[in-house]
Amino acid sequence: MKLPLILSFFLLIFNVNAQEILSYEEAIKISLENTYSIKIARSNQKIAENNNTPGNAGMLPTVTGNINKNYSINGLTIQPFDATFPTIERSNVKNNNGGTGINAVWTLYDGLGMFIARDRLRELQKTTVTQLESTLENSIAQVSIAYYDIIRQSRRVKNLKQGLDISNDRLKLSRDRYEVGQGSKVDFLSAQVDFNEDRAALIAQEQALESSKININSLLIRDLQTEFNTLDTIVFDKNLSLEILRAATLKQNPALILAEQNKRLAEFDLKLQKAAQYPQIDLLTGYNYNSNNTGVGQPQATKSLQSFAFNYGLRASINIFDGYNQKQRIKNAKIGQEIANYQEGDLRNQLNTALERTFLSYKNSLELIKLETENYKIASQNIDIAFERYKVGNSTAYELREVQRNAVAAETRLIESEFNAKITEIELLRLSSKILD
Repeated sequence: MKLPLILSFFLLIFNVNAQEILSYEEAIKISLENTYSIKIARSNQKIAENNNTPGNAGMLPTVTGNINKNYSINGLTIQPFDATFPTIERSNVKNNNGGTGINAVWTLYDGLGMFIARDRLRELQKTTVTQLESTLENSIAQVSIAYYDIIRQSRRVKNLKQGLDISNDRLKLSRDRYEVGQGSKVDFLSAQVDFNEDRAALIAQEQALESSKININSLLIRDLQTEFNTLDTIVFDKNLSLEILRAATLKQNPALILAEQNKRLAEFDLKLQKAAQYPQIDLLTGYNYNSNNTGVGQPQATKSLQSFAFNYGLRASINIFDGYNQKQRIKNAKIGQEIANYQEGDLRNQLNTALERTFLSYKNSLELIKLETENYKIASQNIDIAFERYKVGNSTAYELREVQRNAVAAETRLIESEFNAKITEIELLRLSSKILD
């Protein structure tokens, strides 16, 4: 009977060791390579880069070529006034004409609108870079939280297993006492109920751990059933400074940078609308060839005609009156500029508020870690003492159960306080854009 147990033990050890140890750095690396939102942001950046050209700003000429060929079948009857001339009738007269040409239009002046458009395209390209950075930071923060959540859930599983071991020892002891007549059946049944309760809590916690693993596998865009283990420690940065974080947030937070870029885009939109009030001067040039071939029809008609033409010139146009629509567009562009200013101010206020609240939570979490660490040490000592007293009959099952619950609760609070401290640290780094460092 011992050999199967030994084999099972070694198989279990081998299975645990065979599982992938997913480090925090590796999880971040996989996320940056696989996350769809990052790929989309990078693709949008490429599109903006492709759009940022002089031609798209209207600074280069447009050249068009054309070719056409038309055919017709006609019939005619010519009745002269002079009866001495015969009536002429023709049918199935085939005519054709065609032409080719190339034409160019180059805007020489449009109220500097083309230069404004070029600057606007450059700014749009910058916004996609900022959006990519924001996506990267959000992805890292999301994966970080998911990773440390697995550590939290794993430690809670370990905590409940320790509590279950105590309940199991108590169950065996109460069963032995009952069977030899030294304990009551009530104590034995109570121990069985408490053991089942702890077992149910462990099963639920193991399910929570598996759900957390599925969640991070989803974030890493890989098979949801991929088995892995993580490290079981959480390291904190206890030296974060609110003033340094605030300065970094106001300087390099992507959302705030994007708001400032939107302000500049609104300025360019207003300038473009004002530029439309000025005349537009275009240089026109082209070369065209046309041919006309006439079938047998009217007497003395031209059989064929070919023409060649090179043309060039200037064209000036200005909007004189369009129902006040241009004036209305300028007004709306000014309002859009005001909205962009309001949005930037509102975001700046929200970031300051979020930073203050998160930093306060961070400092409180660090203090709670100290307190809960002390409580956990005391609770661990109490459970050892209480179980020894229970074994020799100096304490009741109820007293042992209460001490056991306190110990499990103390470690749970310690785990939660450490997790909350890490989560607030991650949020502080995200807000200040230091999470990429």
